[in-house]
Amino acid sequence: MSSKAEQRKAELRDRLVDVTGRRIASDGLSSVKARDVAAEAGCALGAIYNVFDDLNALILAVNGRTFRKIGEAVAASLSDSAGRMPVERLILMSNAYLGFAAENTHLWRALFDIDMSNDGAVPDWYRDELQTLFGHIAGPVAELFPDLGPKELDLMVRALFSAVHGIVLLGLQNRISGVSRHNIEAMIAQVLCRIGN
Repeated sequence: MSSKAEQRKAELRDRLVDVTGRRIASDGLSSVKARDVAAEAGCALGAIYNVFDDLNALILAVNGRTFRKIGEAVAASLSDSAGRMPVERLILMSNAYLGFAAENTHLWRALFDIDMSNDGAVPDWYRDELQTLFGHIAGPVAELFPDLGPKELDLMVRALFSAVHGIVLLGLQNRISGVSRHNIEAMIAQVLCRIGN
């Protein structure tokens, strides 16, 4: 493929991801329809499938950006955390995660609402973005539990992420088992403080 053709394909890819990201951000994952995305991106319907294998692959590309943005928000929450205890850093990261989820609810929900299983064809770059996020969590967790081996540490990181994610999800959805928005941070802090003792 010529460099001009490659450049056009890359530009179309970016445009499709931008359009799809805006649609998800505005109206949720269910608003993504190939025909509408193609029309807004200014391309033929079939052009989507010259760039992506299917609509799921396009949504994965949007989700990859979202994971990166969450990772950036989590990393930014640690910018002034030198000397803070591990649990304090976990709370800072959790609050950044909550803040991102509250401000970008549809994009955040799309990360978990997409039809995808762990044993399916998940691209390596997608797993890498998730691992980058988990990597931020792993530092303080390793300090709290220095005797954990790599597998146990990974499991603890995933357990803590799942716990915080569940609190955020239930709280933002106003489920009966959740808490009000202003109490979500306090609930997260309570859980994380208990594991730090």
